[in-house]
Amino acid sequence: MARRPTRKAAGKSTRAAQPAATTAPTPTSERDKIIAALLALLGDNPLETIGLADVAAQAGVSLAQLRGEFGSTFAIIAAHIKATDRAVLAADLSDMAEEPARERLFDVLMRRLETLAPHRQAVRSLLRSARRNPPLALALNRHAVRSQQWMLTAAGIGSSGPRGMIRAQGLAMLFASVLRTWIDDEDPGQARTMAALDRALGRGQRFVGFLDDLCYIPSRICRMRSRRRSRYEDDSEETAAA
Repeated sequence: MARRPTRKAAGKSTRAAQPAATTAPTPTSERDKIIAALLALLGDNPLETIGLADVAAQAGVSLAQLRGEFGSTFAIIAAHIKATDRAVLAADLSDMAEEPARERLFDVLMRRLETLAPHRQAVRSLLRSARRNPPLALALNRHAVRSQQWMLTAAGIGSSGPRGMIRAQGLAMLFASVLRTWIDDEDPGQARTMAALDRALGRGQRFVGFLDDLCYIPSRICRMRSRRRSRYEDDSEETAAA
C-alpha cells in the first residue's frame, strides 16, 4: 500500500515508494481475460494495428464471447481504466485523513501508478498512439477526466460542478505529463516519477489558487447586482408612494 509522503523544507517529496508489482493478477473471468489480452498485445503493437480477432485469439475466447463482453477495442481500454479506478478506490485511505489536500492527492496518484505498473508497456504504447491520433487522444482524455474526478474525490477534494470539472481536466493533463516520466523510470524507488508528480501538483496547486480567485469574481459581481437591484426596487417603491 502506498504511504503518504513527507516533505523536506524545499518542498520536495521524499515518499518511500512501495515496490511496484511487475506482473498483473491472473485473470479468471472471460472479461478479465479479454482486458489482459489487449494489454498484452499493446505491449508489442500499436492500438491501430490490433483487431478484435487478435484480441479473441490472445484471450482464448470466441468472437461471439468477445462480442458479448465488448463492442470495440476502445471499449476494452475503457473497461481497464474503470478497473484501475476501482482498484485505487478500494484501498484503505483512512491514514491520510489528517494530511493536507496536496499530500492526499499525491498518495492517491502514486497508488494509481502502482496499480498500472504491470501494464507499463501498454501505457507507453497508448501514449504513442494518442500522439499520432487526435481522435484517440480526445477519447482517452474524456475517460481520464472522469477517472481524475474519482481520484480527487478519494483525496477529499471537491470534484463536482464547473470548478470540479476544471480541476479534473487540469489533473488529467498533469497526470499525463507524469506518465511520460513514469514509463521510463526503472528505479524501484520511483524517484524521478515522484519528483515529476510533486512538481506537477505544485503547478496544479497554483492554478487552483488562480481558479478560486477567478471564480470569486463572478460571484462578487452577482452580489453587487443583487444589491443594486434591491436599491432600485426600494427607490421605485418610494417614488410610487410619493
